[in-house]
Amino acid sequence: MTRKTFGTFAGVFAPTTLTILGVIMYIRQPWVVGNAGIVGALSIVLLSVAITVTTALSLSSITTNVRIGAGGAFSLISQSLGLEIGGSIGIPFYFAQAIAVAMYIFGFREGIQTLLPTVSPLLLDLSIFILVMTIAFISTSFAFKIQYVILGIIALSLVSIYGSLFVRELNYDFQWFGEYPGSPENNMSGSSFWTVFAVFFPAVTGVMAGANMSGDLSNPRKSIPYGTLSSVVITTLIYLSLVFVAALIATPDELASDYNIFIEKALWGPIVLAGLLGATLSSALGSFVGAPRILLALGEKRILPKSRALAATSKKGEPVNAMLVTAVIVLFGISLRNLNTIAPLLTMFFMITYAMVNIVALVEQTLGLPSYRPTLKIPLVIPALGAFGSIAIMFIINVLAALFALIFIVMFYFYLVKKNIRSDVGDSRSGLFTALAAWATEKTNSLSPKKEVRSWKPDLLIPMTMPKEIRSSFKLIRSIVYPKGSVKILAFRNEDPSEQRRLENFLYNAVQKFKEGEIPVSYTFIDNTDFNTTVNVSMQSLNAAFFKPNIVFVSVDNENPQLSYYNKLIQDAKKNGFGTIIYVPFSTVSLAIEKNINLWMTNIPRNWKESFNIRENNLSTLISLLLRKNWKGTIDVKILNNDPELIFTEQDLNDLRTMVRFPKSTTFELKQGQLLDQVKSEKSTDVNIISIEGKMTIEEMVLIVNESRISAIFCGDSEFENVMV
Repeated sequence: MTRKTFGTFAGVFAPTTLTILGVIMYIRQPWVVGNAGIVGALSIVLLSVAITVTTALSLSSITTNVRIGAGGAFSLISQSLGLEIGGSIGIPFYFAQAIAVAMYIFGFREGIQTLLPTVSPLLLDLSIFILVMTIAFISTSFAFKIQYVILGIIALSLVSIYGSLFVRELNYDFQWFGEYPGSPENNMSGSSFWTVFAVFFPAVTGVMAGANMSGDLSNPRKSIPYGTLSSVVITTLIYLSLVFVAALIATPDELASDYNIFIEKALWGPIVLAGLLGATLSSALGSFVGAPRILLALGEKRILPKSRALAATSKKGEPVNAMLVTAVIVLFGISLRNLNTIAPLLTMFFMITYAMVNIVALVEQTLGLPSYRPTLKIPLVIPALGAFGSIAIMFIINVLAALFALIFIVMFYFYLVKKNIRSDVGDSRSGLFTALAAWATEKTNSLSPKKEVRSWKPDLLIPMTMPKEIRSSFKLIRSIVYPKGSVKILAFRNEDPSEQRRLENFLYNAVQKFKEGEIPVSYTFIDNTDFNTTVNVSMQSLNAAFFKPNIVFVSVDNENPQLSYYNKLIQDAKKNGFGTIIYVPFSTVSLAIEKNINLWMTNIPRNWKESFNIRENNLSTLISLLLRKNWKGTIDVKILNNDPELIFTEQDLNDLRTMVRFPKSTTFELKQGQLLDQVKSEKSTDVNIISIEGKMTIEEMVLIVNESRISAIFCGDSEFENVMV
């Protein structure tokens, strides 16, 4: 049998209206008027409705743009902000919706007790629970047909309340501004605007009732906006009009001290009592039908344990397993007997859900992506006010409950992050981060057209003709770029199909390894006509991008060196504003134990302290600092000084340590003579880091490595590094 579907009236308008016109309207709204006066009561109603109207508008706008799935708010939030955030909101929202059934059952029982005062309250609660569960399990369609009857009773009860204006002596001595005398529970010892507001606000928290049925609606994109907004408008007019009805039919003292004014003063009291019972029953029924749909949606996305079982449905399309789980949770709520202690927490979960719906609308509208084309457009201020208002009201109602609710949300979020769940349809987060990146880029360019040296980080461009060029230097690359750098691999396409496949497989595995090491990495294949021309054109093209590499990294094969193109590569990199790192491993030792680093600083200018400039030693010093940090090693600085007019005193070396911010364990040693001779004399290190000075050639670099028998990293500065900033 195909799954039953519902239209706008049955699926959205009726459950939303019945949830809003609940127990608060019948036995608490007169009390609100008695405490706050007409102006205060109108303010409370309008402020409460303002929060829910913005949420309803945001909800409606989003649903006219996306194909909303099962789960209502959970589906909307997940599609925009991801399953982790959607789930972290959806899980507590489901529990709040389920526990709310127990609260509505308690409200129904209080009404019944006026007729059956001698019957055990627990027996009444269980009887009502069985009634609600039986109706829901027969079928959702049957439950909704019952709601038609209840809707009719509520309509008649409202007629009876309005009819009291024609049969009762009216009070024209209005109290426009209330004195907040309090309630019978606190012996009329006083209250406040926000206390009264907190009592009334749950009356308008039913705007999601229709959206919870999104998976059962024949046309949710049409039904949710029309059904929700029409319900909100009609119920708002009812609440506003009842403020004046209450003020006319009783004095402020009567209103504040007697919760049953509407029943006692009505044209026919029994129908109002029936309306109260019907409202609480319909709210319980609506929540019991809606909550399993949220659990079903959570199960379909594999968010919860035993998700496959929770996502199962009967032949009629009913989420039977989810309903059974919900029944257990409702029984737990009933067993507590007094939900006053956790009721504020449940309200917080509703409020957080409303806030997130508004945030989703705010995010989608702010991004302005072509995919965002809602047929119901709303001003940006509406979701902004809705989000801010929902969060603000949370803390106004109960600070501790708001904090606990947020802690629960964060706990669920990290639980789902660890599960590493994936959505088949994706979400809008990539668009959000892309928009943020575009904004940041524009802002950075407006502040400084050139990249600031203080923002430097190692972003490597690695030309690769064969896999071993990366395989032999993988650990070194990671040690250079971790944790904030990145890698872009420029792979040269091989004309041999089998070699090309081997290259593609290697790159795929290499990229996965980089990602496992938390290194941002990307690669592309490029047709190779000439190595130098290809790399040069690539650097020129990348210079047009904001997020571009800043260092060309190459690894030299010492056994079969093709050295002809490295010298030109150094020149081209300098010309295009790129730094250069040339790694020349010594074949038998590579990087040894990766602890000790010899940093060779050469040709330091005489005015280095005044100018904060150490010439071509910036990149090599930065790389040595990065390696030391990731290796947890030590740096030995070898200053090769052949300038007789440049004197390094002990104080100068201390100043150099301070200005560069070398680690305390760093040692300094002054050297004179030829670089090759001095490097050869130093045998106790794992790697030499040397700046590419003047016309140093690749042949000289290879000679230094072979003669010293120690691997070396040769660094050529661009104009965008300064280790002293």
